[in-house]
This record gives sequence, structure tokens and C-alpha cells, in this order.
Amino acid sequence: MNIYVAISATIALALSIFSFPLLNNFSTTTNLEADLVVTNGVIFTGDDSLLFADSMAIKNGRIVSVGNYSAVHQLAADGTNVLNLQGKVVVPGFIDSHVHFIPGGLQAASHFMEVDTVVQIYADSKKGSWILGGGWNNDLWGGDLPMASWIDDITPHNPVWLSRMDGHMGLANSVALQLVGITNLSEDPNGGTIMRTSSGEPTGLLIDAAMKLILPWIPEVSVDERREALLRASNLALSRGVTTVVDFGRYYPGESVQLSWEDFAGHVLSDWVYLGGVKAFADGSLGSNSALFHEPYADEPHNYGLQVMELESLLSMTMASDKSGLQVAIHAIGDRANDLVLDMYKSVVVTTGKRDQRFRIEHAQHLASGTAARFGDQGIVASMQPQHLLDDADSARKKLGVDRAERESYLFQSLLANNALLALGSDWPVADINPLCAIRTAMKRIPPGWDNAWIPSERISLTDALIAHTLSAARACFLENDVGSLSPGKIADFVILSTSSWEDFAAEVSASIEATYVSGVQAYP
Repeated sequence: MNIYVAISATIALALSIFSFPLLNNFSTTTNLEADLVVTNGVIFTGDDSLLFADSMAIKNGRIVSVGNYSAVHQLAADGTNVLNLQGKVVVPGFIDSHVHFIPGGLQAASHFMEVDTVVQIYADSKKGSWILGGGWNNDLWGGDLPMASWIDDITPHNPVWLSRMDGHMGLANSVALQLVGITNLSEDPNGGTIMRTSSGEPTGLLIDAAMKLILPWIPEVSVDERREALLRASNLALSRGVTTVVDFGRYYPGESVQLSWEDFAGHVLSDWVYLGGVKAFADGSLGSNSALFHEPYADEPHNYGLQVMELESLLSMTMASDKSGLQVAIHAIGDRANDLVLDMYKSVVVTTGKRDQRFRIEHAQHLASGTAARFGDQGIVASMQPQHLLDDADSARKKLGVDRAERESYLFQSLLANNALLALGSDWPVADINPLCAIRTAMKRIPPGWDNAWIPSERISLTDALIAHTLSAARACFLENDVGSLSPGKIADFVILSTSSWEDFAAEVSASIEATYVSGVQAYP
């Protein structure tokens, strides 16, 4: 699996990165003996030169020929393995453009439930030890935000920290607040909020940069635990057809920027791990009412959200990173945050000159009128996660009002129509790492419990969604010469689906992952 690491202020990882030269045609010389010939399938290459084929040949982990069987089988010799697809659909290995890989692996081995359930499970922990959990979503119980008082009675001797599912808010109990010294006299840090009662007492909720007041007190997980988490995450990703991830590490507002370096041995890279660039935050999240908007929240008329980093710091970081040749990716969810980042990127280009920088905006969930066109005009990557739409459809209408939510939310088709580079991902573990589900969501846009699509004009086709999860995702992290399509010269990362009908797949995306191959070798099951 390839890991492309984006460091924070970011690292990005690619799970199998090599540097062999890209071949310029769909076949190499016929005296080459292939290691593997894949045939009798419906192969979606993702390459406009030949979008569909029935066979391909692989040598030393790279594709050497794609086309019809009569041409490809000439590369088979006595030692060549032949894989008969029996008519099954094959697509390029999926690239998840935004994950938090080790946190996902750690969470996969933990209890992540509603607040009271997590605490009850761990209530018999050793006195004084930290009780950690999370994954809660207040929208699931009516929207009320939890308070320390909810859990204090059952955790009188242990500090507790439970992060919200989006990583932009967490709940501490009173023991934890006392331990770290958060009181009614504590000031909100820049880019963060200590939630308080009407009398000024901390409620236990810390938003965005305010989480830095408590996170340094939490014991670090061991190297062995992180190694196991990486293996767990890789196995899950491969089972979902993901062969490359862009990893944004354990960096959330309030976290140390060193964690991403420590997880992947600092500057020690390999053929499988590629240092990609730098990440920063412009705002928070919609669910935490900290995404930054031009207009206030409908359910909080005096709240416009949070600007997590000062513009001067954001500009300085971007200029320095760009000068060093690092790709820059900035988290922006609210419409004002997206406009702010686009303005800042434009000023950088004016100062440094236009190059192939491929600046990214992570999430790009809510865009004001005309902003989608700016992505295309400025050549900015829109790195988006369709599955967030499933959670946000109801809450966005509540928090922004129906009209505003339906004007500016998850504008996939508008971005493509304005020639923006759309790269899809999951934001795992905030959402499930499941490209087929993401593709179906981008095509259908039907949230749970809904009968019809949310903003149907922003639905995209199967081909556009597949490209956004493969070739465009590769371009979004400068890896298009190695992965993203089934083209000669590229790494042989591909996925066999359970369906034999392209028409059925295009209609419902109801297939499952039958097998995943990395560099021409079966990695799942």
C-alpha cells in the first residue's frame, strides 16, 4: 500500500511509490515476458487514450501492456501467471485523498460510542489514570452539547477526555479540568473556545485550538501500539480497495506538529512512503459550529465560526513552504474560510510567480456564490469527502438555514463544471474509509432517511466520481506518473469488483471488493 504523507502545518503518504519512467504507449516490446497477465474482464483504465480494455500485462510490479487479449497474451510465457477475471469489472486502485491513518488504526481497536456508554465501560479504570474515548456526535441525540456534569458522578477519580467525531471538539470531566488548570479565569486561546455556562464556568467542552490546553497532558501511545495501528489501518484500507492514501497524521487543532513525524520515523522515507507537503487550518468544523462563514449560524445568531490561524501566520507558512518546494494543503470548511484561503493563495502566486504548485483546500464543503469558479481559475485542488454529506445534510439545514445550505454545500458538479481538480477521500476515521460508498454518495446524494437527493444538480457521474477517486486524486498529490490509472509504465495497483456488469455498476454502485492488488501482487484477501 502506498502512503503519501502531508505534514501539519502537514505530511502526506503514498503506499507504493517508485520512480521508474512512464512509458508513452499502451504496449511495450513483445519479447518482454510478463509476470502476470490479467484477462477476460471489463477493465476501466481511467486513461482517456483507452478507457476500457479486457486484458493487461504486468512485469516487475508495473503495467507493460493494456488492450485486447490478442495483443496482450503475446507477453505470456511459461512462467507467466494468468488471472482469468471471468468477466468481472476492474478499476484502478482507489486513492483516499484525506485520511488520518494511525488515529484510524488506533480507533479501530477502541470503544467509540456515546459519551455515557464509553465512560461506564472504563469507570473501573485504575484511580488517576486517563479515560480516553470519543466518536460522539451530539446531532444524534438532538443537538444538545454534553457537559462535564454528565459524566462527573461516574468518574470521580479519573481524568476523562472524549473527542467529538470530527476531532474539532472534545469533552473533559471536572477532574481533567482541575488537573490541567482550566478555570473560569482561563482565557480562550487564539483560534479556540472554552465553552462556558452563563455564569462563566467551563462546561468541559474545548473547541479547536482550546484543545491544546489538555492534549499535552494525555499519555502518548507507544511505538508498538502505533505500529499495530498502522498494520490494522492498512489491512482495512486494502479490504476497501484503497491502495494509496494521503495521510494527514494525528494533527488536529491543539495537537503537536511533531506527532506526524514520529509516526513515520521523521525524515526517513522509502519506496512506500513519500513526503508530500504541509497542512494548516483556516477554520473548525460545521458540527462544532466553528467553521468560518460570511453570515452567522442560524442556530447561533452571534457566531460566525472560528478563524483558527491568523492570516499573517497562514501566509507566512504558505510562502515558506512553497519556497521550499512543499505542496500546501489548508483545511477550510465554511464559505468565508474558503474565500480567505483562495485570496491568500492568490497573493502567494502574485508574489512568487505561477508554477505547478497544486495548492489544495481540504474539505471545501461550503462555497459562496462564484467561489467554485475560483478553484478552476486559480488551479486549486478541491479535496472533498462525500460521506460527510450524509451526516451534514440535516445539520447544515439547521445550522445555516435551508436556503444557504442548499446554495453552497458540497458543490461537486459546480467545481467540475468550472474545471477544478476534484479529489475524493474519506477523512477516516471521521468517516468510514470506503471509496465505493463515497462514489455512490457523490452520484446519488441521498442522506439516511431521505427519499430524494440533497441538491440533485450537484450529483456527478460514475466516471467523474471514479476519476476523482483515482487519477485526479493522484494528480492532487503529484503522483499521476505512478498511480491513478491502469496505463503502461504505472504501478499495477488495481481492484477486482464483484460485478460483471458495467451498466449495473454505473446505475447503483452496488458492487463489493473481491480482490485488491498492489504492484501486481494480491494484497487482499
